[in-house]
Amino acid sequence: MTYVKDPLVILTGPTAVGKTALSIKLAQKIGGEIISADSMQVYRDMNIGSAKIKEEEMQGIPHHLIDVLSPDEEFNVYTFQQMAKKSLAEIYKNGHIPIVTGGTGFYIQALLHDVAFEQEEETSHVRGKLEALAEEKGNVYLHELLREKDPVSADEIHENNVKRVIRALEFYELNGFPISLHNKEQREKKSPYNFVYFVLNDEREKLYRRIDARVDMMLKDGLVHEVKHLRDMGYHRDMVSMQGLGYKEILAYLEGEITLDDAIYLIKRDTRHFAKRQLTWFRREKDVIWLNKPEFSYDEDIMLDFMTDMLRKKGIL
Repeated sequence: MTYVKDPLVILTGPTAVGKTALSIKLAQKIGGEIISADSMQVYRDMNIGSAKIKEEEMQGIPHHLIDVLSPDEEFNVYTFQQMAKKSLAEIYKNGHIPIVTGGTGFYIQALLHDVAFEQEEETSHVRGKLEALAEEKGNVYLHELLREKDPVSADEIHENNVKRVIRALEFYELNGFPISLHNKEQREKKSPYNFVYFVLNDEREKLYRRIDARVDMMLKDGLVHEVKHLRDMGYHRDMVSMQGLGYKEILAYLEGEITLDDAIYLIKRDTRHFAKRQLTWFRREKDVIWLNKPEFSYDEDIMLDFMTDMLRKKGIL
């Protein structure tokens, strides 16, 4: 008896490239439901800074993993994987095709290849030691430590993402080999899904202009008020959610550490850097189909025809 793999469509790409609008059109065309692979849109009350899709923009397409956690709850790759698997089961039961949309490549990889995560003690002695070291000597020192042990992970993880830096160092200490090697081995596993992996992209300058325009629109829509409201609700910078792009910078402004102009500059600069890192990640992934917008004359209908052709070739449609 031949085992038939369940279908899975991925539509990803750098931030602000236009994934949301295209994913809605694709879902309408193929009978899809959308699973968000975004590390921030999962949180309630974090709408503007996360560029969260609005109810009216969904056009009746079911969306999963949006507005399901409070900002003080932990959300990581393992949590995403488990929640996404539950959503997949629901979508298949509905007779629909799941479309994973979002820019967090690590999350997508974990779901696509069913990456195994070791069960670990919540507070190992190693983690406590590393947290104390971060407190005493700072993020940069810890990141340099990671570079000595695992340069691949150091290139992938930003020095300000202390939680992931600590996790990578902890993995090395507990297992004696780099987490990047573990991830590479997991990535080479065969996917349990019949998948098509699209990466939407644009010319760098156009993408950067879109990022700047999006940040300006966030400010206009009330980003400062949103962050102030979150702070008033008791959410603070030690929470993973409040370390998100756009939130930590505005929080620093509200705390009187930097000016608003400085905060806006940092958000734009760091979002551009983030987009660059996303593209580096996607270029390393196997079996990716690039949707370079200029090659389709920026016409979404032509893009959709191409995408549905690819899905037919894979037997998904």
